[in-house]
Amino acid sequence: MNTKEQYGAVIMTCEEIFLKKTIDYGTSWRVYRTISVVDQIYIKAKRIRTIQEKGVQRIGDDIVSEFKGMLNYAIIGLIQLDKQTDETELMPVDEVAALYEEKVAIAKKLMEDKNHDYGEAWRDMSQESFTDLILAKLLRIKQIIKNDGETIMSEGIDANYFDIMNYAVFALILIGEGKHPN
Repeated sequence: MNTKEQYGAVIMTCEEIFLKKTIDYGTSWRVYRTISVVDQIYIKAKRIRTIQEKGVQRIGDDIVSEFKGMLNYAIIGLIQLDKQTDETELMPVDEVAALYEEKVAIAKKLMEDKNHDYGEAWRDMSQESFTDLILAKLLRIKQIIKNDGETIMSEGIDANYFDIMNYAVFALILIGEGKHPN
């Protein structure tokens, strides 16, 4: 498979989980503020880092499920940025699916553009680097929140979420290829 096909396959598994959970739980995530989404992603990234450092885990959820969770929470964060309210009424699953696919299309285009310029350098990166990059992006978002959402020279919260999505996809592709531990 080429990168576009691998990307699509990873997204398909993540979207399936997202939509099934939407059916199970509705859109209860609509109450999350940006900091709550960031903290959910942080918990998952921190867990992966701890497993990487200790070499063992005690909870059954594997690293793959944590990367998928981070990707899905990044999409939640992007949807929440667009909605700008904490309305809790149920969004129909087809509307959620359309919003999900809209965010994925933007992230995929970003990936294609960066792959063009960087020559798929991510294929030579370690899983530890993806984890650290995600943690750094989360710290950036936290600082932007402290700055009341304003940046002077840097990209905004949305750009960081898109990068988190793509780092998670890259890690999942490399795990699928057997290049990274699961």
